[in-house]
Amino acid sequence: MGPPKFETLMPLLASFALFTMLLVIIPQGANPAYASTLEAQALLKWKCGLQNQNQSTSSLSTWIIPPQNATKSNATTVSPCRWYGILCNRARSVIRINLTSSNIKGTLNEFPFPSLPCIAYINLYTNELFGHIPPQVGLLTNLTYLDLSFNQLFRIIPPEIGELTKLKVLDLAFNELNGSIPDEIGQLSLLNVFALYSNQLNGYLPSSLDNLSSLTRLSISENSFSKSIPLEMGNLTNLEEIYMVSNSLTGPIPLTFCKLMKLTKFHASHNELFGCIPPQVGLLTNLTYLDLSFNRLFGIIPREIGELTKLKVLDLAFNELNGCIPNEIGQLSLLNMFALYSNQLSGSLPSSLGNLSNLAWLSISNNSFSGSIPLEIGNLTNLEKIYMSANFLTGPFPPTFGKLMKLTELHVFHNELIGSMPPELGNLKFLHKLFLCYNNLTGLIPSTLGNLTELTHFFLQGNQLSSNIPNELGNLRAMMQLQLSLNQLTGPIPPSFGNIPDVIGNLHSLIGLNLSHNHLIGSIPPTLGNLANLEWLDLSSNNLCGRIPRELGNLTFLGYLNLSENQLTGRIPQDKQLSTFTSDSFCGNLDLYGTPLQNTSHNYAQPHNSTTKYANWLDKRVVGIGYVFGIVIGITIAYISWEIGRPRWLWRKLRIEIKGAKWMKAIKYHGSQ
Repeated sequence: MGPPKFETLMPLLASFALFTMLLVIIPQGANPAYASTLEAQALLKWKCGLQNQNQSTSSLSTWIIPPQNATKSNATTVSPCRWYGILCNRARSVIRINLTSSNIKGTLNEFPFPSLPCIAYINLYTNELFGHIPPQVGLLTNLTYLDLSFNQLFRIIPPEIGELTKLKVLDLAFNELNGSIPDEIGQLSLLNVFALYSNQLNGYLPSSLDNLSSLTRLSISENSFSKSIPLEMGNLTNLEEIYMVSNSLTGPIPLTFCKLMKLTKFHASHNELFGCIPPQVGLLTNLTYLDLSFNRLFGIIPREIGELTKLKVLDLAFNELNGCIPNEIGQLSLLNMFALYSNQLSGSLPSSLGNLSNLAWLSISNNSFSGSIPLEIGNLTNLEKIYMSANFLTGPFPPTFGKLMKLTELHVFHNELIGSMPPELGNLKFLHKLFLCYNNLTGLIPSTLGNLTELTHFFLQGNQLSSNIPNELGNLRAMMQLQLSLNQLTGPIPPSFGNIPDVIGNLHSLIGLNLSHNHLIGSIPPTLGNLANLEWLDLSSNNLCGRIPRELGNLTFLGYLNLSENQLTGRIPQDKQLSTFTSDSFCGNLDLYGTPLQNTSHNYAQPHNSTTKYANWLDKRVVGIGYVFGIVIGITIAYISWEIGRPRWLWRKLRIEIKGAKWMKAIKYHGSQ
């Protein structure tokens, strides 16, 4: 064969020249190693701007250029792919940064947003990042996951975040962000999770939220969002969980929410929502958690709520609901918590409550319920806590309550219950708190209550109980507060109240004992001096006689003592703790003398002084503190009224706090008659 012709070589020469030209003009960025090096250098620049990250013990200690590369000609070639928290693709480009709980402190000002074109995942949860979120975050157009929660970031949410159109998870919770939600957030049509809770955000919820058609979880609790919930949110038919707790949202619950057929949890408590609970709520048959407490909802509880058969928590407390509990509530057999306290509900309690076989928590206090307590409640053997106080419940206490073996708290005070206490209450071995005070109970205190060895608080004052205090109460070794005042109890104080618990066990944990305003006789047992943790003791207004035991001086924690209005005699012991009390603790005992009483001899009778009988140390401090807080709260309310003209939420909360404080003061310290 002869040499190739020139015409044949021309195409080959042209191809070779083109290939050489491409090698020259193609940028080095197309080289994977070079691209990886650029990303590494950009990340190192951010690291240098952080605090405490140049130490060998820091979480970013692997973010370095290896020493062997530092002296070679190719020292600029370094990959971050083996660094802590970094994941790369096959082209050695960073696609994932996960630095959760890494003790990173600093800002995002130098974060290499422009240098990470392939990154899809950033998780900086629980660090100490501060400053603002740079608008350059919008350059990360491949990002699907962004979690900056639990930091100290502040200022606004940049509208550029709307450029992250591939984003599926956006979590900015637990920061100090302020301003409003930018309208551009509606461009994130692929977003599944949107979390902003616990910030300082305000303003209204933008209607552009209705464009988030893929959203399954929305969490905006603990901010200051105001105005009404957008009707357009009813179009987010993929929503499964909504959290709007602790904002200033107003207006009614949107009727459009009936279209959210996938909704399982709706938390909207502690807002200013008003209007009725729409009957259409019964269409949300997948709901397991419904919390509308601490709002201004009124009207009746719709019977359609009985259609929510998957419901486990129903909390409608602290509203202005009226009417009765619908019988249909008994259809919620999976219900675990049912709270209606502090409403304006009335009528009798439906026997259908006995169908709530999974119920663990029942709270209906501070309403106007009347009639007897249904015997069927005794069938709810999973009940752990019952709150029925401050109603108008009548009739006898149901003996069927003795079957509630898991019960730990029973609050039925401030009602109109009659009859005797059922001995079956002694079966409740896990009971910690028993509040039956301020009813019309009569008869004996059952000796079976001595079986309640876990009992810490036992309040029976303000009834008409009679006869002796059973010795078996001395078995209650866990008892901390015992209130039996304002009854018609007779007989002596059981010596077992003060016995050292080496054999039968008794009240060695007691911090408060009130037996005042009864008809107790006999002497004060010296063994009360063994109650080493006792802080207050009230035996006033009985018929106790004899001398004050010197052993009471051993009660070094005793801060309140009232032995007034008895028939005690002799000199007041002056040693140890007894010498710290004023005459108010001893007045009204005609044959009692010595300091601090004015008379120093038994020849001088102590005059009756009813005006100072209850002016004790605690009352003075409570009144003083009450005045101070009253002034502060008054000024605060006046200021809020002047500034925003809408303090009704504060009044409502304040009203229940005041009422609760009055109850607790009446429970612990009976006051004057």
